[in-house]
Amino acid sequence: MPPQTHHAITLRLVDYSETSQIVVLLCREAGKISAIAKGAKRQSPSTLVKFSGGLELLCLGEAVLITRPQSDLANLIEWNLVNAHWHLRNDLHAYRLALYAADVTHHLLNDHDPHPRTYDALSNLLAQLAEPQQHGRALMHFQWRLVDDLGYRPVLDRDVATGESLPSDAPTLAFSPSASGLAADRGEENMWRIRRSTADLLRACDGGKAIKNVSPADLARANRLLCAYLRYLLDKHLPTMDVLINRQTV
Repeated sequence: MPPQTHHAITLRLVDYSETSQIVVLLCREAGKISAIAKGAKRQSPSTLVKFSGGLELLCLGEAVLITRPQSDLANLIEWNLVNAHWHLRNDLHAYRLALYAADVTHHLLNDHDPHPRTYDALSNLLAQLAEPQQHGRALMHFQWRLVDDLGYRPVLDRDVATGESLPSDAPTLAFSPSASGLAADRGEENMWRIRRSTADLLRACDGGKAIKNVSPADLARANRLLCAYLRYLLDKHLPTMDVLINRQTV
């Protein structure tokens, strides 16, 4: 097949030999693609021209790929770095949040399954992590857009267990990961108790509303809930999730 150029984000990077690397790219129009970059670690003038800026995690660039139906690995023959997101290297917390976002995206997406909205959500998150005061909002919007785009959007406008209206005056509600949505807090073991403010934040994300005057604690609770929901969907705890929740947290 002829070479094709894609806007891409580097999700994973592994040394393959002394001179080559295997990279997992999230391409906006082609989905997730694993590729081998032969000679990418060489410092020769020709290599520096072909792999402009080098290959690093969490970077945005233009990838020139040759894919073959009979091979699991494409050939990355050129890489033009567009945005290295250097701010992530200067802020450990931002870097850990970005690693989590890339990791959960990698595990949820199938190869060659395009999801432009997920690509845009991840690209926006990586850029917004330059502002520490925006970390909570940016991460919550990313996680919501991810579950929405992949078909796991939770039900927020009614009790997912009964189909009835949710109580309007209860200080707590419940979240059912198995039924994917909110329910009245009946103390059931298979549901997670959440504050009403957390449900309100999810509804704001769902409606695309600007989130203003929200406490960092409320944002943290909403992000932990979405992370736990993604962990439930994956049926495993990713080490990068430790930035938000530990292995014992629901």
